[in-house]
Amino acid sequence: MDTNTREYVISGMTCSSCARNVEKALKDIPLIETVQVSFADKKARVQFKDAGPDLNILKKKVKDAGYELVEMSQKKQSEEKHLEGEKRRLVLAWAITVPLTVKMLVKMFAGMTFVNMEISLYADLVLSFIVIFVIGFPVIRSTFYAVKSLSFNMDSLIGIGTVAAFATGILKLTGVQIENFAVVGAMIMSINFIGTYLKERATGRASQAIKALLELGAKNAHVVGDDGIITDLPVEKLKVNDIVLVKPGEKIPVDGVIIEGESSIDESIATGEPIPVDKIPGDRVIGATVNTQGAIKVRIEKIGKDTFLSRIIQMVEEAQGSKIPIQAFADKVTSIFVPVILGITGLTFLFWLLFPEAGKALLTVFAEAVPWVRTDRGTVSMALFASIATLVIACPCALGLATPTALMVGMGKGAVSGILIRNGEAIQTAQKIDIVVFDKTGTITRGKPSLAEYRTQMDEKEFLQITASVESLSEHPLAKAITDAIKKQGINPKQPSGFRAVAGKGITATIHDSSIVIGSVSFLDEKGISWSEFSHDIERYQKNGYTVILAAKDGQAVGVLGVSDEIKDDSPHAVKKLHELGIKTAMLTGDNEASAQAMAEKVHIDEVFAQLLPEDKIRIVRELQEQGHTVAMVGDGINDAPALKQADVGIAIGTGTDIAIESADITLISGSLTGVVNAILLSRATFRKILQNLFWAFFYNVIAIPLAVTGLLHPVIAEIAMALSSINVVGNSLRLKNTKLA
Repeated sequence: MDTNTREYVISGMTCSSCARNVEKALKDIPLIETVQVSFADKKARVQFKDAGPDLNILKKKVKDAGYELVEMSQKKQSEEKHLEGEKRRLVLAWAITVPLTVKMLVKMFAGMTFVNMEISLYADLVLSFIVIFVIGFPVIRSTFYAVKSLSFNMDSLIGIGTVAAFATGILKLTGVQIENFAVVGAMIMSINFIGTYLKERATGRASQAIKALLELGAKNAHVVGDDGIITDLPVEKLKVNDIVLVKPGEKIPVDGVIIEGESSIDESIATGEPIPVDKIPGDRVIGATVNTQGAIKVRIEKIGKDTFLSRIIQMVEEAQGSKIPIQAFADKVTSIFVPVILGITGLTFLFWLLFPEAGKALLTVFAEAVPWVRTDRGTVSMALFASIATLVIACPCALGLATPTALMVGMGKGAVSGILIRNGEAIQTAQKIDIVVFDKTGTITRGKPSLAEYRTQMDEKEFLQITASVESLSEHPLAKAITDAIKKQGINPKQPSGFRAVAGKGITATIHDSSIVIGSVSFLDEKGISWSEFSHDIERYQKNGYTVILAAKDGQAVGVLGVSDEIKDDSPHAVKKLHELGIKTAMLTGDNEASAQAMAEKVHIDEVFAQLLPEDKIRIVRELQEQGHTVAMVGDGINDAPALKQADVGIAIGTGTDIAIESADITLISGSLTGVVNAILLSRATFRKILQNLFWAFFYNVIAIPLAVTGLLHPVIAEIAMALSSINVVGNSLRLKNTKLA
């Protein structure tokens, strides 16, 4: 997140329409560049021009829209305060509404009254006023601002419905011959509080993955002073370059590097891998992972927001707040839904005023079967009865919750499984993937190549020294493997001159006035250098799956080297699982065709693209897309970044380079390719839940609205059904936690 972008908590939102209203309010401020408000995690991400406006201006704008803006430092307190407030409103509202409800039901079914009609009416009005306008003030306030700005939300329908119901009591008091629905208004508001409280609790559970990640970190650390004295300090007080002692069974406090001791570290919270990893001095360790064996000393490298765990939490929060294409459709529907429902409500009212007999004729059919269906209500009373039911049944809350809650749970499930989904769009795209393209080195293989064999026709020591001298200046992992192997034989490289690396091909340099060329077979061919005397060795190396590197001195081939890179244990299993999902696989590599094919056969890859330059990878991905494929690219190196961007879904191996990770849509924290399978399984499950949620939200309204319009649905039953539909959507999303992964 850049310095001009800040996040705030937005309190009081009840649906995605509220999020749009907050966005609209903040966008009116001139010094704001962009605004993204997420209903799912109750946050606003605001990008300012330069320094941005005063915080009080932001708070006032949001308050004028009917909500509250809180700084991120107060997030936890704000959430707890809001939930406690909803619980308090719920209890107080029902403490008043229960007696009113009992009184209404006794009169409805037994014909009994406890007090005379006038006192009963006054009691209804006073107590209903407290429930609707005092306890329910946030809903009424939100409705007022919505009507004022013509930006309606879920509260608007509840607010208008309850005020209309209460108004019937006032009219009754003034002598108008109309049925008193004031108690019905209080019941609607109270039932709304049940739905709101349960949704807040449920969406709180949906974000448990983030809370669980926050709880993973160590709370204290044993800091080793310069004098050797150990002091226990809270993790928040640690500084970069502090030395901390981590005892067996303790969590590593923050990211750092081991400077003393050896141990096995349980990194399952970061990688999802259950087997502890052996670590020695010089190895990096991640905060919140567990030291399982020996005591180690760690020099701290990162603290606060720079730590691995903090970066993961930030990425997951940003992703959970992002939107996917199908949500744009849902948002568009909800943006016009409330005005449409208001229009339908108006037509319903007019229908019952103008054609009461036609309506009552329909009600007569159901009067005996349904206890609340009555044909003896007055014309105005019946018009209000049907209109209020239409208003409250049609709240688009379930529609607004359908996508964000599923995204929140799905991405949280991914985070605790070592799968970081950087944006919501990747969820929708990943479930359509039909071909996965893998980089070879560091992706299918371990990325730790070693010199397997070599042969030379010149003095062996001279050959190795020439090779090491030239390769020592290269950053390529194969060059490092060759140099390290030669150094272990006690041969140190010398400084060459005229060093020049040709990406994806090889290296040229000068040593003691001799021209040295080291690289692939095709690179020597380009230089016009014959290598026929090594053809037998080259063929054997390629059959073994080695990467073949030739060396030439003064235009003549002098030796050949075979570099091996061990296949990851789970690579064949992951490819097999992808095939079971109906997904094709391909491998991209700069290696020669024969070596690449040998590797592909071991892993059971379907298609191989070999002898590629870095720029060729993006071309291959583009060609596959032009053939109609939805392509996922999996890579770990700098040269994979363009292809990761080009692919429909870029998947980075978390053990790779930062630039590859930044270019990807999905990051696998561990190096395991099973994560690719799990990412696709999770995206399919999440998108399936979104579709289910949207279906039930639409289906519910399609069935319920006609019943309300025709007077067959009591307003109280309508409100109960509306609340249950929202809870059903959240509950369905929460079941994503049980998704089985590979």
